[in-house]
Order: sequence, then structure tokens, then C-alpha cells
Amino acid sequence: MRERRVWSWLAVALGGLYFLLPLVGMFDFSMRMQRDGYSFEAYRVVLADPQFQQTFGYSVVLALLTIVLGILLIVPTAYFVRLRFPGLRPVVEFLTLLPLVIPPIVIVFGYIRIYNTSSVLPLTGSWWGTNLLLLFGYATLSLPYMYRSVDTGLRTIDVGSLTEAAQSLGSGWTRILAVVILPNVFVSVLSGAFLTFAIVIGEYVFAALLNVGSFGPYMVWVGGNRAYEPSALAVVAFAITWACMALIQLVTHFSKFSTVRR
Repeated sequence: MRERRVWSWLAVALGGLYFLLPLVGMFDFSMRMQRDGYSFEAYRVVLADPQFQQTFGYSVVLALLTIVLGILLIVPTAYFVRLRFPGLRPVVEFLTLLPLVIPPIVIVFGYIRIYNTSSVLPLTGSWWGTNLLLLFGYATLSLPYMYRSVDTGLRTIDVGSLTEAAQSLGSGWTRILAVVILPNVFVSVLSGAFLTFAIVIGEYVFAALLNVGSFGPYMVWVGGNRAYEPSALAVVAFAITWACMALIQLVTHFSKFSTVRR
């Protein structure tokens, strides 16, 4: 047993070094913008860049809208599948897994082909239409993660009993979803929301091909035109992703405080 523990910890240490050493090297390089020693000059330049502020703010707003759209689509769907249509669950799971199989470039080219300026719905011909396409595209990319999170949360509660109790008190379907079901799966929804946020912040293919100035294309542009700033920007992007993961763990740890009082 002691020998197994040694080998297990050795494997963990090697895996940690494999992932952490490139990050350490990237962080070290980002601190060498000034010749006289280490400094956060590259981070100051990046954070003070108006284009960074504009693209990052735009991506944050789009990520929040994607989360709202995902909740409105996934929570009712997963709820009714589990309550009324359990036979459709394999079909719904298959459909929600398709974004993991179909490359994003195929989806966005389909959008461009169907919704171009010469089609019946010329969404790509206007700023609002393009952003609407981008929002739906990001909601599609987040389907596997949001659906799995919500479905896992629904497994932990007695959906049938809660629904019958709410209906006996005169609640309609909208009130049941908003007041009874959603608070009970709130932690699972937050987990899917944080994953969605991380996906939208760093997404490049949809934004680049739809010619939208979001954070992903900005990172690629900085990488091709600057020296030290790309490393600083990559560290910032990694920090955002890890912050989302930490928030998922934190919310899960304190999930007992988010249960509905009865």
C-alpha cells in the first residue's frame, strides 16, 4: 500500500509539472517587458488598452445573455423530460451531445449559408442579427455542459412529489419551475453557468467568422502583433477560467445553504 501511494503521488506530481511548468514559463516571460527586472508592465498595458476593455466587456455581456438563454431552454426541457417524457431522455441527451461532435466551424458556416444577406432571414446583414446568431451559437456550444449540470441536479430531488405538492397548492407550470424546481437545482445551474461563461469568453471561431469584435479574436490579434502582452493576456484568460472552476467548487461546497426552506 505504501508503494502504491508513492507511485500515485509521483504520477500526480509529474502531471502537475506537465501542466504547471508551461504556465510558470509563460508568466515569467510576461514579467520581463522591462529590461531592468521583473514588472507587471505588460499587464498594465493590456488592461489599459481600450480595445481590451471593449472586447472583454462585450464578451462578458454576451456570456451572461448566453447563460440566461441556456437556463430558459434547458431547465424546462430537462424538467419535463424527467417528469412527463422519460422515454425521450436518450434522444435529448444525444441532441445535446451533438455540439461536441460537430465542429464549431461547420455550425458557423451553416449559419452564414442559411442567414446571409440573400436569404429569407438576412441576419448577417445587420449588427443585431449577427449578435443574435452569435448568441444562439454560444448557447448551442454550451448545451452539453448546461444540460448535464441541470439533469444531475434534477436527479437529486423528487421531481414528481415536488410537482404534485405545488399543484395541490394551486401553482401553475411557470410558478413551479421558477419557485420550486429552479431553487432546488440552483447549484447545478450555477455550475453550468460558470462553464458557459468560460467557454464564451475564450471562443474564437464563431466570433472571427461572423466578424464580431469579441475577446477571443482580440487575443489572437494581440498574439500576432505584440511580444510580451500575449503572455500577459493568456495568464489573464487562464485566471478567468480557473476562477470559474473555483467558484463551481465553492458553490458546490456551500450547496446546503441554497436549498429551499420548507
